[in-house]
Amino acid sequence: MLPIMLKVGLTGGIGSGKSEVSRRLASRGATVIDADRIAREVVEPGTEGLSRIVALFGTEVLREDGSLDRERLGSIVFPDSERLASLNAVVHPLVGARMAELQSRAAEDAIVVYDVPLLVENNLAPMYDLVIVVDTADDVRLDRLVRLRGMGEPDARARIAAQASREERLKAADIVVPNEGSLEELEARVEEVWAELLARAGA
Repeated sequence: MLPIMLKVGLTGGIGSGKSEVSRRLASRGATVIDADRIAREVVEPGTEGLSRIVALFGTEVLREDGSLDRERLGSIVFPDSERLASLNAVVHPLVGARMAELQSRAAEDAIVVYDVPLLVENNLAPMYDLVIVVDTADDVRLDRLVRLRGMGEPDARARIAAQASREERLKAADIVVPNEGSLEELEARVEEVWAELLARAGA
């Protein structure tokens, strides 16, 4: 029988701990393709992506060194759904092309985990064999963003509100990873999830 790649979508709201789950899956052998990291790469100085963003939003979204001021851009687009949509129309196709390129380099029997913050918002679930949702209550996420990331509360609330609701994400989930407890509890749940992914890949 030919080896088959298992394509796993991993998502969770901002502040849910999705990146921590992604890192733990990578340490177990998953090939992780990080949409956030790619989204930063496609708007680095000198890229087509950055040029198109400046054409849309002006030079006020640039730092003095010519790089993108993500915080400034975020404060402009997250409260305004139309401006957010116009930004996504620039960035998402560039990210998609780069993700496809990285997937083509993975082993034929790899468990490929696509770390995609806006998987639900962009109706991407059908692209994957299954979807993992890191689930954390909104008030816990808000506390993490303000206390651990130093965001202002209005900005943190706007970013949470700009994403899918907790209920919408859970509807898309094949596997749920709760993340409101200790790192030890998270580790135990990730170990269970990895065992399930191995079983599905083997099947």
